Amino acid sequence: MDRFLRGMYKWLPIVMGCHCRPDRSFFWRGRQFPVCARCTGQLLGVLAIPLTCWAGHPPVPVLFALLLPMVLDGVIQLKTSYESTNVRRLITGFLFGYCFVLLFALSHVAVFRYGVALGRQLKGIP
Repeated sequence: MDRFLRGMYKWLPIVMGCHCRPDRSFFWRGRQFPVCARCTGQLLGVLAIPLTCWAGHPPVPVLFALLLPMVLDGVIQLKTSYESTNVRRLITGFLFGYCFVLLFALSHVAVFRYGVALGRQLKGIP
């Protein structure tokens, strides 16, 4: 388990492109999470997709709209003196991670179905 945790602390920040700032990270039992609050939310959002796929998903325009809270929170924080909270970063990161990966998967399914339909049309299969 210790080897697994060392790997997480080494590779998660690299894969996520995370800054790992202590003031923007959660701590558990005195130890900083391997990624910041926003990246933690994104990871949780990605992990939630398989758990919720049985219930369906929001319409695509809603998924696009749910990407905006994280983008706005980050840009407003960058351009003004506003400082977001770690809980807000977690929530907006969760929404972004969930919606972004779901949109990615839905686009792949749509392209696959289009390719199958086009192939059938070219072969003359109804």
